[in-house]
Amino acid sequence: MSNVTKTALPAAAGRAAAKKELPQHFKAYKHVWVFVELERSQVHPVSWELMGAGRRLADRLKVNLAAVVIGPEGQHTRNAALEAFCYGADLAYLVSDNVLSDYRNESYTKALTELVNTYKPEILLLGATTLGRDLAGSVATTLSTGLTADCTALDVDADGSLAATRPTFGGSLLCTIYTLNYRPQMATVRPRVMPMPERVVRDAARIIVHPLGLVEDDIVTKVLSFLPDRDAETSNLAYADVVVAGGLGLGSPENFGLVRELATLLGAEYGCSRPLVQKGWVTSDRQIGQTGKTIRPKLYIAAGISGAIQHRVGVEGADLIVAVNTDKNAPIFDFAHLAIVSDAIQLLPALTAAFRARLVPNSRARIAV
Repeated sequence: MSNVTKTALPAAAGRAAAKKELPQHFKAYKHVWVFVELERSQVHPVSWELMGAGRRLADRLKVNLAAVVIGPEGQHTRNAALEAFCYGADLAYLVSDNVLSDYRNESYTKALTELVNTYKPEILLLGATTLGRDLAGSVATTLSTGLTADCTALDVDADGSLAATRPTFGGSLLCTIYTLNYRPQMATVRPRVMPMPERVVRDAARIIVHPLGLVEDDIVTKVLSFLPDRDAETSNLAYADVVVAGGLGLGSPENFGLVRELATLLGAEYGCSRPLVQKGWVTSDRQIGQTGKTIRPKLYIAAGISGAIQHRVGVEGADLIVAVNTDKNAPIFDFAHLAIVSDAIQLLPALTAAFRARLVPNSRARIAV
């Protein structure tokens, strides 16, 4: 695949030593594409986040930004293409067919690879969702190109190559990866890693409709029924305005209840660091970090979390980070906005009481000013 990790090369040689001339047939590949994830008539918000990132890349490269919409026939699919213009798209590619009513790897891979082979983008971005990860891996394999997964930053270097940065070695390092000699350059980005761009009402520009040329009998996988998991206890961490989280510094699963109590009082979501999921104290849907959820809340309170890179990349987009840790040298204090050197087991009840005094109506207690 010719994926090259920038940090793996000798400093003296640099990336230029590994780069070969781009094959002639790839030089026709231009423009930045964003796959708009449409499922059950709803666009996943990560698609619009990626439109913002794609707009910046396209402007740097002086090329067009295109949205790719794949789905069933009907107004919902077309509306998704129209909405893409409000998030910065210059044009949209639309593949609508009723065999695309449900996501199936075979049909969606065929649709997206046909679009790539026909219109030749140089960069293709997808959300690192369950659907996006499945589709991205399949499309990259079919096209024999490189794919950088779960990126935390995207940029283009001086010669126009996509620089995709992601954590590596269990989240202890960040590396920048290039797909040097193949096109398109593909990357997936998890929800909430990129900021949501402002929606601006714009008239639709060019929509290119591409026929699928696939019938139901050509698809091996069949969808027998759809059963929504309405009863599952799922978190809304990625889009919460306030998040309270705990780590190993809490000492026991019973003490983690202090995090839940504060979060409930604030009307917030609660989360945890990876070790707590590994120990079975908290379910995996509450994990925050590179291998969990990425969050961008207005307020993030981290209690007893050391703040390794794996966790940092999941929270550094927060507007205000308040960290509580007994270790004054904890890595989380390097990027927290407010650092409190204290035992979270003692501080959390006091903090909860203080918030309750301010938030509960008719309370006689007051926070000292």
